[in-house]
Amino acid sequence: MAKDLFSTLDLNLLRTFLIVHQEKNTRKAAERLFVTQPAVSQALQKLRHHFGDDLFVKVHGGLQPTHFSEQLANELSPHMDGISNAVNSSYGFDPKEIDYPIKIALSPVVLACLSGSLYKNITQQAPNCKLELASWTTSSAEEIQKGDVLLGIAYQVPYISKEVYAQKLVDIEGRLFVRREHPLKQAKVTPQDLAGYEIASLVTPGWNDSFSQASQILEAQSVPHRVAFRSEMLLAIIDVLLNSDMYMPHSNLFPIHNYPNLRAIDVDVEDEIKMVGVYSHIHIKNRNNPLLTWLNNVVQDALKEQLNK
Repeated sequence: MAKDLFSTLDLNLLRTFLIVHQEKNTRKAAERLFVTQPAVSQALQKLRHHFGDDLFVKVHGGLQPTHFSEQLANELSPHMDGISNAVNSSYGFDPKEIDYPIKIALSPVVLACLSGSLYKNITQQAPNCKLELASWTTSSAEEIQKGDVLLGIAYQVPYISKEVYAQKLVDIEGRLFVRREHPLKQAKVTPQDLAGYEIASLVTPGWNDSFSQASQILEAQSVPHRVAFRSEMLLAIIDVLLNSDMYMPHSNLFPIHNYPNLRAIDVDVEDEIKMVGVYSHIHIKNRNNPLLTWLNNVVQDALKEQLNK
């Protein structure tokens, strides 16, 4: 059986060998490798011992490769080039090269406010992307773990798996929305001004399934109130608003300019009460994935653009 020369070989020595073969000079090879000339000579000595061949002989003007050395270099070069290309391409990313499905789960708070701009921004940069925008559900975190959902955008979900990494993208500010002819005429109200008016609560699965944040704020200030309607569907709540004196707690993310029959009301409470973070949720293995970095930046830009309108 032929001797296995590969399994006991330090592959770093092969790169040194190829550079010396190209330069025919240990000094020049050392400069390219950012090491000392004695280090190159020592590497060559190890290779000579390993292969049982001189590899290079000294001639006028430099080094001359032996017959074995020429054969080895010719065999190694394409493979080393392939390794180099593989390593370097793993750090490169161009969204134009995306030609596969990307599924993003969006909280109801975000889905109806951002779907159009997200689709536009993502497909402009990745025209061949097969984009799917789904609604965030109680199973979305599990779907991220399984790889069925690439990215989730929602409030920070409590009791989430350690496999899912959450990163804050923006803070949004709480705001109320009512029909244009609503009896509350002020542009800014106190919690006490809301006494007697019922709440139409938008449900974000996994975050406020069993409570209303507005209800908790009013209860803390002993303001009489009642949650009269709850839904994950924003359009259902808007329809209820247009046909009642209820109000919908939402945020400055809501695209009020798209709903001329509604108007916004600010609430006079402390910032720490009415500010809430919107987070991206990804599998922890993708924290350094350039695709996810790009997607996070696109989503964050779209959120900030919406908030500045």
